[in-house]
Amino acid sequence: MKAMILAAGRGERLRPLTDSQPKPMIEVGGKPLILHHIENLAHNGFKEIVINLAYLGDTIADYLGDGHQYGVSIEYSREDSALETAGGIATALPMLGEQPFIVVNGDIWTDYAFAKLSLHENHLAHLVMVQNPVHHPMGDFGLNTQRALSKKVYQLGQSYERKFTFSGIGCYHPRLFKNCKPNQSMKLAPLLLQAMESEQVSGEMFQGRWIDVGTPERLREAMTLADFIDQQLD
Repeated sequence: MKAMILAAGRGERLRPLTDSQPKPMIEVGGKPLILHHIENLAHNGFKEIVINLAYLGDTIADYLGDGHQYGVSIEYSREDSALETAGGIATALPMLGEQPFIVVNGDIWTDYAFAKLSLHENHLAHLVMVQNPVHHPMGDFGLNTQRALSKKVYQLGQSYERKFTFSGIGCYHPRLFKNCKPNQSMKLAPLLLQAMESEQVSGEMFQGRWIDVGTPERLREAMTLADFIDQQLD
């Protein structure tokens, strides 16, 4: 299975840090966020990685190169301007192939074990969910005991007790993007909602370390936690 890291965003809320570097290059625990993902993916057996680039993309490509020093092969999908999640994935499909692949947001910090990600037969997506953080208390999708996801908390007589937050980690089948055009901006949520209506999206809860590094406050939280972990390992 191939993996894709989404790394094309501008990172407006992290300015001025992102005035001179893309958000995935911001360091946590002494290394860029994107390198945490590369090392985690390599450790979990992923050898082929696609990274989409837009804002200051050459900074990432120059730093990571072709990936051989990390035990992986990296290809870059370049965008003139960021195409949103679905648009970026659709544009990279020729590199990702015809089999299911995983995608991870380049601006999260996590210890999720990517090797366990898989896609149920006849499903189009499988999403990793987390408990709702303070900055997103209402969540995104309901998750029932059969691991089915829904935008609604109640659907087809099945109770989804509450909504959880999408972590930015998922496994997708290329068919999910069949109506997307390359180099065209498109969000992922409408595609997922349509697939949920036909019960083709599953999910799981992740209780490990996960921080959406989208603001200076959450960046400090990730840095503090990373420093604590380093101290525990010394």
